[in-house]
Amino acid sequence: MPFQVKFKGEKVIPVEAGQTVLQASLAAGIPHYHACGGKGQCTTCRILVLEGQEQLTPPTTSERAIRNVKKFPDNVRLACQSYITGDGVEVQRLIRDEADRYIFLNGGEENMTRVMGERRKLALFFIDIRNFTPFIEAHLPFDVIHIMRRVFALFRNAISQYGGEIIDTAGDGLYAVFGLKSGIRKAAEAAVLAGLKILEDIKIFNNTYMRPYFNHTFELGIGVHVGKVIVGNVGIGLSDNLTVMGYPVNVAARLQAATKELNNSFVISDRAFRLLKNPPYSAGCAHLTLKGVSNPYEVKLIGKPYAFSKAAPPPSVT
Repeated sequence: MPFQVKFKGEKVIPVEAGQTVLQASLAAGIPHYHACGGKGQCTTCRILVLEGQEQLTPPTTSERAIRNVKKFPDNVRLACQSYITGDGVEVQRLIRDEADRYIFLNGGEENMTRVMGERRKLALFFIDIRNFTPFIEAHLPFDVIHIMRRVFALFRNAISQYGGEIIDTAGDGLYAVFGLKSGIRKAAEAAVLAGLKILEDIKIFNNTYMRPYFNHTFELGIGVHVGKVIVGNVGIGLSDNLTVMGYPVNVAARLQAATKELNNSFVISDRAFRLLKNPPYSAGCAHLTLKGVSNPYEVKLIGKPYAFSKAAPPPSVT
């Protein structure tokens, strides 16, 4: 006798013995995304378990590997890896149409897997929302996630427009690279143009959306550096799991972290700045001693000062 599973907002379906949740939903006519063919090598069939989590089989090896990378909560499962052991299960598909697919998969098509590492000269781009924690503390989870999606859409659109690729996200920041399909000079130009566009876009977003509806505004910190890094796929079975590693990545991340110290929203290394054909106005330069980096780095300040309300005077720069 089959078990019954309720798909929230859709229908109640039978699940036969030996059927995965994905197989049962497809058999019942639910248009359930499964880009990898139900092999546990992507996350498009993911479901949120609303009730009856104990009636699902434990996560498989494939699920555990993906969860370690994506940091899914325990009640998010892959339908292609989940079997039902009893009644009372209610789930919700998380990718239900093309718009959802675009949001969850960063809007990109799956790339050819880079199974062998290669050294490339790239422009490395880090961005962080400087004052997001007060917003989190003052608003409901729905509002927080909704605004995160809106802001990250601004980031993604600008980065994509200038040929960049997002490598990783962490909390309220992300890491992208430029130059996978161009030379290093064009990559540096593209990274700067993307950053300047994001700063302008967030200013418009603050004025037209955040201030009127939430009485809050965001400021950003951007760090850009260039260097030779290792590009490849870490090989855990996930498609398009591009990884970029190396010493210059650490420098770029620390330049972004130094934006608050330097009271400027966009800090670029002098090495990257000298590659620019049409460099933007620089408010000055500074020499940073970065944690874990032996030699001081000369940087250019090409953003704007922060709107400090109760802060000490920013450090002097030359």
